[in-house]
Amino acid sequence: MYAIIQEDGKQIKVEQGQELRIDFRFEASVGDALTFDQVLLVSGEDGVKIGKPVVDGASVKAEVLGVVQGEKLVVQKFRRRKNSKTKTGHRQVYTKVKISEIVA
Repeated sequence: MYAIIQEDGKQIKVEQGQELRIDFRFEASVGDALTFDQVLLVSGEDGVKIGKPVVDGASVKAEVLGVVQGEKLVVQKFRRRKNSKTKTGHRQVYTKVKISEIVA
């Protein structure tokens, strides 16, 4: 059984037991439960349900595992002038969740 949810403007295919990274949430702490209501498609034993635009009564429940950081991106700017270069880095912060249940 799998579902396609819409989260932060992205469509994500999720299955039960899957761990994934979503954009950082201030209100979520370790052990909290999240519910995703924007379910676009649900596939199960009885076939595929496609929403227009969302499936009525469907939701995906997840448990927050913690906060993780992504890989480091190095941004380097250079102009052909004397002392005209900068080098900075960035690591995006994500919330790691585990899908616990898909409710169709």
